[in-house]
Amino acid sequence: MKKKSLIGVLAVAGLLVLGVAGLKAGQFYYDRKVPNFRSVSELYVYPDTPVDSVVARICADCDVKHPGSVRRAFAGVESVKAGHYTVDPSSPSVYVARMLSLGWQTPVRLVLSGAMRSDEAIARKISSQLLLDSLSVVSALRDSARLARYGFSPQTMFALFIPDTYEVYWTESMDEILARQKKAYDAYWTDENRLKAARQGLTPMEVSILASIVKGETNYEPEMPSIAGVYLNRLKKGMLLQADPTVAFCFDYEPNRILRKHTQVDSPYNTYKYAGLPPAPIQVPTRACLDAVLNPDRHAYLYFCASPDFNGSHRFAETYSEHLMNARAFQRALTARQRAAR
Repeated sequence: MKKKSLIGVLAVAGLLVLGVAGLKAGQFYYDRKVPNFRSVSELYVYPDTPVDSVVARICADCDVKHPGSVRRAFAGVESVKAGHYTVDPSSPSVYVARMLSLGWQTPVRLVLSGAMRSDEAIARKISSQLLLDSLSVVSALRDSARLARYGFSPQTMFALFIPDTYEVYWTESMDEILARQKKAYDAYWTDENRLKAARQGLTPMEVSILASIVKGETNYEPEMPSIAGVYLNRLKKGMLLQADPTVAFCFDYEPNRILRKHTQVDSPYNTYKYAGLPPAPIQVPTRACLDAVLNPDRHAYLYFCASPDFNGSHRFAETYSEHLMNARAFQRALTARQRAAR
């Protein structure tokens, strides 16, 4: 009887061992092979985040099927790397643990667009999309030695930036961002575009300077080649450019309208006072603006002013008397609009 009891105990123990082994084997297989997430989730991990905190976030935010599997997968992980990661439904828990511990990041889109008229504005755009803080971006854009490695200076750095959408890593350094911009800049300045610049009597930097003025004048792309043509005609005739955006730059773009008193400011960027192009770009020019300077409309216009239709377009003129007529028409329309708004 005692022998039978012992055999029974051993049998039960054996079954328990087999059950535990089977459970462990099942967990081992599940953690490594079976998808443990119901939907796609975006995960941002900041530097020095403890593993336990990351596991808790994954379990809470990533639509996990079995949180225990996630905890088991991260049990031997000592640290995770900062970055942006995509957790998708095909991912088993162990893959996610490896992804974060080894830094297999998913790229993000860095969109550089819109008005970028100061280093602070550029910094805001970059820091709002990447891990970089705005102060470090501004510091880099004011660092002469750092920018010199890319062939630019704090004064000319607007020309380095080529507005576009870039695929980057969320944790990229400012040097990596600048290197990407230099690559985009070099890609834009092909031999063909350099030849086009030379035909206009301009260097690539001068093209960027004039393109930045065109950007200040309009966001209406169809008219950019015409406006570029006006300024090129003025340059060829030795006329003052008298570009309001350059005066606005002198006042950090604070005036809503450029008045006569503003045009008296003594600055090399004041094209009402000094002939030729200003010494550097006044903002980041877009590709459309650069293309407009390289491929300007051929015309005899020397003047333009805003259209009284207030649709973002302009009226162009060959003579000053025509220009005055256009300017008066705009002023009348503006006055009427202001009265109607009261």
